Amino acid sequence: MTWQDAELGAYLERLGVPGIVDVHVHFMAPQVLAKVWAYFDAAGPKLGRPWPIHYRTSDEERVETLRALGVRRFTALSYAHKPGIAEFMNDWLAGFAERVPDSVRSATFFPEPEAAQYVPKAIADGVRVFKAHLQVGEFAADDPLLDPVWAACQESQVPIVLHAGSGPMPGPHTGPQGVAHVMERFPELPLVIAHLGMPEIDAFCDLAERYPAMRLDTTMTFVDFFAEPPPVDPQRLLRLQDRIVFGSDFPNIPYPYAHQVEALDRLGLGDDWMRAVLWHNGAALFDVTP
Repeated sequence: MTWQDAELGAYLERLGVPGIVDVHVHFMAPQVLAKVWAYFDAAGPKLGRPWPIHYRTSDEERVETLRALGVRRFTALSYAHKPGIAEFMNDWLAGFAERVPDSVRSATFFPEPEAAQYVPKAIADGVRVFKAHLQVGEFAADDPLLDPVWAACQESQVPIVLHAGSGPMPGPHTGPQGVAHVMERFPELPLVIAHLGMPEIDAFCDLAERYPAMRLDTTMTFVDFFAEPPPVDPQRLLRLQDRIVFGSDFPNIPYPYAHQVEALDRLGLGDDWMRAVLWHNGAALFDVTP
């Protein structure tokens, strides 16, 4: 690991891009974020390593950090892990979007009957991206209660950043099978598979090749924090150049933000690939202009 955050601006200038669009950034209600950070603080021993949160600062400081890094548009992802809390999270996220205009208005949902009402309402109110986490929420992508959610997102083309892969620890419903069932029924659904779907990257790449509306984000992939590189041929990612979007997992990362960019750059897939991933694909997803 060699790159530091101060070096990122010069790199972006050399590429000739206006900055970064980051599809995988977390901002949460204070009580929710405290629980998430407590989980990471305790998860180190469970995973056999510490997981220090690199950007453990206030919301305001973290927004300024992103801006200083050259991140021009970023999500504010929160994820419901049980019934009855999504609407509370979404209300807080709506307020955050009002305070921070360069954030993408974000929301979440859970497989519950009420989702059939609050998801379309959130879309009508201006939500531009949803987040769902199959591992933490322990629910299946093809849960019938999510059918109206997928239908609303397909019709509106509002993307969903979905943690569906079995990393860092598998859950009862992680993996590509449930997602494949969803895409068979909603083939134009704009799913964004978080972490390239690690460790089932090839299977999720198969789905992305089959369904043009589907994308994969780069969050925590190829970084030095993990001992083994992701099990995928980087050339496959080159072939999917227009379907890969940049994600960081900021602020819940145990290394400087710039290291995620470094990890992708050293794949050697070329400047055009980096421009597409860091800027063009995310900008197209969220209709961002320089």
